[in-house]
Amino acid sequence: MTISDWVMILAVFLGPIVAVQLTKYLDAKKEKRQRKLDIFKTLMATRSYATSWDHVMTLNRIDLEFELAQPKEKAVIEAWKQYLDLLGDKTITGEQWGTKRVELLVELLYKMALVLDYDFDKTHIKNSSYSPMVHGNIDAQQAKIREGILQILEDKRGVPMNITNWPEQS
Repeated sequence: MTISDWVMILAVFLGPIVAVQLTKYLDAKKEKRQRKLDIFKTLMATRSYATSWDHVMTLNRIDLEFELAQPKEKAVIEAWKQYLDLLGDKTITGEQWGTKRVELLVELLYKMALVLDYDFDKTHIKNSSYSPMVHGNIDAQQAKIREGILQILEDKRGVPMNITNWPEQS
């Protein structure tokens, strides 16, 4: 047998193995990117609803999917750490905290957009979400209802009652 015969035999055996390994590698890379995209898309969709369960759970996935070894992704993790530090900060007043929260969330989303090759600027990220006022009103009403029920259950408040019709006496 000649060298070319051995090369041909080797190619016949190794070709499918290399093809399968390459396919696995490309699939894993695609899946990894898809998980990052899912995080970005959920955070973009819920950026006006920072207390929603989806928003909070998705924030907590950032550390799992973005890697410190990649410079652009490291910037995402650093932005997430700054945002997380603020979320737990009880020393800042409400209005200052709210302004800073939006600023840091926009920065985080901007860094993710860079990693995922989206062409969004910070102004677009900050101003281009829709949040109907009625949603905020409903959230405020539900919080008020929950607080009222808790006060009743904790005996801090009674249930107001008015008698409107006295039964007739015979």
